[in-house]
Amino acid sequence: MTRYLSGIQASGIPHIGNYFGAIEQHVTASKELPPGDSAFFFIADYHALTTISDRETLRRFVRTIAATYLACGLDVKKAVFFRQSDVPEVTELTWLLATCTGMGLLERAHSYKDKVAKGLSPNVGLFTYPILMAADILIYDSDVVPVGKDQQQHVEMTQDMAGYFNQRFGQGKELLKYPRWVFSRTPTVPGVDGEKMSKSYGNTIDMFLEGNELKKAVNRIVTDSREPAEPKEPEGIPSLTILELFLNDQERQEWRERVRKGGEGAPGYGHMKKEIMARMDARFGPARAAYKRYLEDPVAEREMEEILVEGGKRARAVAREVLARCYDAVGITNRARP
Repeated sequence: MTRYLSGIQASGIPHIGNYFGAIEQHVTASKELPPGDSAFFFIADYHALTTISDRETLRRFVRTIAATYLACGLDVKKAVFFRQSDVPEVTELTWLLATCTGMGLLERAHSYKDKVAKGLSPNVGLFTYPILMAADILIYDSDVVPVGKDQQQHVEMTQDMAGYFNQRFGQGKELLKYPRWVFSRTPTVPGVDGEKMSKSYGNTIDMFLEGNELKKAVNRIVTDSREPAEPKEPEGIPSLTILELFLNDQERQEWRERVRKGGEGAPGYGHMKKEIMARMDARFGPARAAYKRYLEDPVAEREMEEILVEGGKRARAVAREVLARCYDAVGITNRARP
């Protein structure tokens, strides 16, 4: 059995970058992959602590991520859906990996350097983020990890850490499985400023916005002073790039040709933004009601909590086996565990 694993950080309200970069594919995978613990999806609340310091904020963000996945149709009968923190074994494996990982590997992490360059205040958690991420992957004997281009390095670092641990303690055995990455179909989604969409950079368009709030968010997409009739190359136009996420291949080609040709009838930036709003209403409208129900209806909220707890139990059963294997290899045995 091939095990597919991915996670999403509980660091804010889900945006369309989260949806096209991860959530849509996770929901599809949960329905297409065979049952039997072949797909693990977790809400990364430990990771969120690198940037969130308020307890109620963290709890709210965990709930909104869970509600989003369930509203979008994640098949929790097939997929294992859980909170990262419901599997404490992941932090124990993080320490074991840390004893084998050199500082140089962490210092080369693109994500850390990029966040510092953006002005985020670094902490030890942010610096050691790749080790916890490696533990997230390795603790479940994961085979395949779908990532965006910017996350490829983290999986490569995970491969390195698995190799370091196996070489140091394995005595020729593969204690930790060597995972492989595959690119998401939509590796990078641009934000309203044209850079990668990220909550950290404040350039997002939230998934379930509607009405005036949706209009305000979409109208923030950067433009230039060129007239609609002026021929333009489609690449590098944030409004068009975002719109294309919602189009099929034929529609995408038609919009590109009209922009490239210019002239009378060519779409301007305002036309693109109106179409984005219409497409968002069509794509996310049906899920909005379910999303609100999970967050506002006590019965639905209890149902959501039961799903996460049950998912945590299923994930922890796998994690315990992997961690026991690793502890035995390093010489920590006969441990009383709850």
